[in-house]
Amino acid sequence: MGLPELINTFAPVERNSVLIPVAGSDPADIQALLVRLGIDERYARRLLYWIYRKAVSSFGEIKDIPKPVLNLITENCITGLYPPVDSHLSADGSARYIYMTPTGLLHETVWLPDGKRQTVCISAQAGCRMGCRFCATGQNGWSGNLSAGEIVNQVVSLPHGFTHIVLMGMGEPGDNIEEVIKACKIFTAEWGLAAGSGRVTVSTVGVTPSVKRLLDETNCNITLSLHSPFPEERREVIAAESKWPFTETLGLLREFDNRRRRRFSVAYVMIKDRNDSERHMRELVRLLDGTGIRVNILPYHPVKDAGEQSSDPETMMRFKHLLVTSGISASVRRSRGADISAACGMLAGRTLSQKV
Repeated sequence: MGLPELINTFAPVERNSVLIPVAGSDPADIQALLVRLGIDERYARRLLYWIYRKAVSSFGEIKDIPKPVLNLITENCITGLYPPVDSHLSADGSARYIYMTPTGLLHETVWLPDGKRQTVCISAQAGCRMGCRFCATGQNGWSGNLSAGEIVNQVVSLPHGFTHIVLMGMGEPGDNIEEVIKACKIFTAEWGLAAGSGRVTVSTVGVTPSVKRLLDETNCNITLSLHSPFPEERREVIAAESKWPFTETLGLLREFDNRRRRRFSVAYVMIKDRNDSERHMRELVRLLDGTGIRVNILPYHPVKDAGEQSSDPETMMRFKHLLVTSGISASVRRSRGADISAACGMLAGRTLSQKV
């Protein structure tokens, strides 16, 4: 079944808040649950396999656990997986999906195919409390945190395969760090999705305590959303700079023992006449020289009433060239999904019946 046909099959599903969701759990969680139900705890990993790898919609689809055991599990649990409630396909092949949690939190996921690479961009929150001026999510406020199961569901329930997972959708991962770390472990563990830590990236504005936990408790890649190498300028558009200066995060990344070759990068959304001068480039080189931190240059997608526009492609390419010739690895990311409000900085938790 192709994407257009699948889109028409999406519908909200009934969810019972009393039953225990399995998605979001690790083996220890499920072992403890099975013991409470009087079930052999050795079924824990098989159950997680069918949830995370096979994305079963009901326990009745499981083939290698005895039916009496499945009946008992069904009486006490739900899978915790549910499909999108809405979706849209971009002219460039990317797709935007809208999910609704059992408690009614809207959040978005974007699927980005690019040859053999298939990236899923997922959300950590419904909305965001950071209030960054260049981001539609931050301009629309915060509705709540997503659980680890709700974060993982965005990958497992998609009608697509994936090679890479990026937490760069709605919300600040560092503001929901407990659930984000749980989700990252599920993504990378052999009992989970077994995606490989090098294929999972967490983006943050630089919530310093959370960055420290990501470094210590996961093996995932980390991207810092920078905007400007000058603290006073960054503070104007990223309020979190006042509480967590970006230099603290850069210091953590610089000093980290990176023998496992985790990828650390800076996301730099380029806004015309705002952060695209040679002065900005020189300061960025000074900050990143010798750190091994790369720069991902992204076009800006205007938000309502912002009065700003993206730097032109020539300026972005010149910026990249100057960084590279100064010894800083850099790339320019092309815009994807702008026609369906799925590009970087455009996610706002709207269904397609709402104006985009």
